[in-house]
Amino acid sequence: MATQPPMFLPPPQQGSTPLPPAPPNGRHRQRRRFIFIGVVGVVAWVAGLTGALLGSQISTWLDQPPTRASDEAVRIAEPRNAIEARVNVAEVAMFVAPTVVTISADVGGGTSLGTGVIISSQGEILTNAHVIEGATEIRVRLSGETEPRSVSLLASDRGNDLALLRMSGDGFEAAIFADPGSVRLGDEALAIGFALGLDGAPSVTLGIVSALDRTISQADVFLDGLIQTDAAISSGNSGGPLVNAAGEVIGINTAVARDTATTSATNVGFAISVTEALPIIEALRAQADGAERNEAYFGVGLEDRRDGGQGVFVTGVGEGTPAAGAGVLPGDLIVAVDGAATDGSAGVIAAIRDKEAGDSVTVTLIREGVSVDVTVELTSRPGN
Repeated sequence: MATQPPMFLPPPQQGSTPLPPAPPNGRHRQRRRFIFIGVVGVVAWVAGLTGALLGSQISTWLDQPPTRASDEAVRIAEPRNAIEARVNVAEVAMFVAPTVVTISADVGGGTSLGTGVIISSQGEILTNAHVIEGATEIRVRLSGETEPRSVSLLASDRGNDLALLRMSGDGFEAAIFADPGSVRLGDEALAIGFALGLDGAPSVTLGIVSALDRTISQADVFLDGLIQTDAAISSGNSGGPLVNAAGEVIGINTAVARDTATTSATNVGFAISVTEALPIIEALRAQADGAERNEAYFGVGLEDRRDGGQGVFVTGVGEGTPAAGAGVLPGDLIVAVDGAATDGSAGVIAAIRDKEAGDSVTVTLIREGVSVDVTVELTSRPGN
C-alpha cells in the first residue's frame, strides 16, 4: 500500500517568522465550536461546584439540632379504670423500644451514660438533668441505629432532675404517657434503659409500683411525688421510662436507694411520676423558648422530727419573707403542703420548688395541738 510522503513547510525567510497555513473554513468553525463547548463545560463545572458547596452548607445547617422547643402536645393516654394485671414483657418492650434512646455526654474529660425518652415526633427527648449536667457535647443513638446523633440541650431543671433535648428531623415515634390518675399501688411495671452501658438493646427489668408519692433528697436536689419500684434500676438507666402493661410511661427512672453504714437497701428505686413530669415538660419548653423560671421562695428554717412522727418543725422564720407574711411561727409543725402530707424537710422543700414566684400554697400547721391552714403567697427566691 502506497504511503503519503512527508510534508515539509518551505524554509522561512530570513528575519521573518513562519506562519501556519490558514485552516479551511470548516475546521475554523469546528474549532470555535470546541472552544464554545469548553467554555460551557467550565461554567457548568463551576456552577456544579458552587451548588455542591452551597448544598453542603445548607445540609450542615439542616443537620444542626434545633434549639427551640416543639409546639407538639405530649401524647397522654385516655383515662382507664384498670390495666392488665400481668405485663407481657416481650410485647411491651418491643412497643416501647422505638421511643427509647441511649445518651452519651462528654463531661469533665469522661463520658456520662444514660437513657432518654422521645416525647414528640419532632425529636424532643426527655432525660434526667444529672445525666447531661456540665456536658460539652451530647449525643443520642436510636433503636436499630449504629451511629449517634448530635442533640441540642433545650433546657434543664436540676432541682427537679429533668432535662429536655432535641435532635434534627421529624417523624419520630413518640412515647405515650399514662393518664396520671391511672397509676396504682401494686401495678406491674417495666424499667427500660441502657443499664451499665452494655452493648446492644436496652435492658428490661420487671417489678411493681411499690409505693406512691415518695420524697428523696440529695445535696440540693429535692424530689417529691416519686414512684417507688422494685424493678431493678442501675447506672445508665437514669432518664429511661418506667412503663405499665399498656406500654405507657408512668415515670422517668431517676434514683436508687443504696446501702450505708446504718441502712440496707434492696430493689428500692425511684421514678419521677407522670404527675410531676408533665408540668415540668411544659416548663422546660417555656424555658427553651426564652422564659425565665423564677423559683419560689418560702423563707423558713426546718428541722426533721426524730420521734417517728409526721411533719417537720419550723425552727425560724425570715423577716419579710412569705412565711412571715402568712403568720407562720417558729415551733409550728408543718404536716402538709396543698393537701399533700409531708414527713420531713425534703418534702416541704420539694413542694415549694415545684412552684414559681407568684403562686400560692396552702400550708397545714399544727400549733399547740390545733390544726391551722395558712395561705402563703410565694415570692422569687433570692439570687434567682
